[in-house]
Amino acid sequence: MTLVLLFCLHEVRMYTVSAIGTLGDRDFALYVHHQGERISTWHDIPLRHGEFFHFVCEIPKHTRQKMEIQKHLSFHPIMQDIVMGELRQYRYGDILCNYGAFPQTWEDPDYISPHTSARGDNDPLDVLEIGSTPLAMASVTPVKVLGVLGMIDNGETDWKVVAIRTTDPLADRLHDIEDIERERPRLLAHLREWLAHYKTADGGAASTFAFRGQYQGRAFALRIIQECHDKWSTLHLL
Repeated sequence: MTLVLLFCLHEVRMYTVSAIGTLGDRDFALYVHHQGERISTWHDIPLRHGEFFHFVCEIPKHTRQKMEIQKHLSFHPIMQDIVMGELRQYRYGDILCNYGAFPQTWEDPDYISPHTSARGDNDPLDVLEIGSTPLAMASVTPVKVLGVLGMIDNGETDWKVVAIRTTDPLADRLHDIEDIERERPRLLAHLREWLAHYKTADGGAASTFAFRGQYQGRAFALRIIQECHDKWSTLHLL
């Protein structure tokens, strides 16, 4: 079964999302289309949207299915991870934000970051979208970058950019990382705690962080995004 959903970006192009199968099936997959053509979720959506960025939502807020862009498949659909034959779920609790990635970025596994002393995790750059409501899986949304958390997961650099969709009611009051604590007290602490410990529910090790777990501001985050975009530009398209 193929289901086609339509959504419109804010003052930008129209995309479609096709869902093959049913959520909860192993073969459930979401593909992004533009102008009727299937496109790569990783390579073909522009990183930039004017002064903002395109966010691809993998995991909607308050859900538990571990959905992820599949780098090894053509057009890089979003599918649920499978671990030891089982569809992966977050057992630590619902995710506290809309979780996804920036297209046209890559954390190079051959590059050791001077900030984390660890190699990249070989994935697109992760994004925590802190808007007030869930976004749809595979939706593409313009967001404002606010900061970044330097996470180290299983010995690999795994930056988490903090952003908010441009249409969220709080977007006009959030300009940098310190603004979040004023408007959403303790949110950043709760996000860091969740990221540190969510794998422990499955017997995994806790994650650690660069900068003693302190979030870095917008200017630093923009440098990390540019660095990962530059790395992506050298990547042979899969």
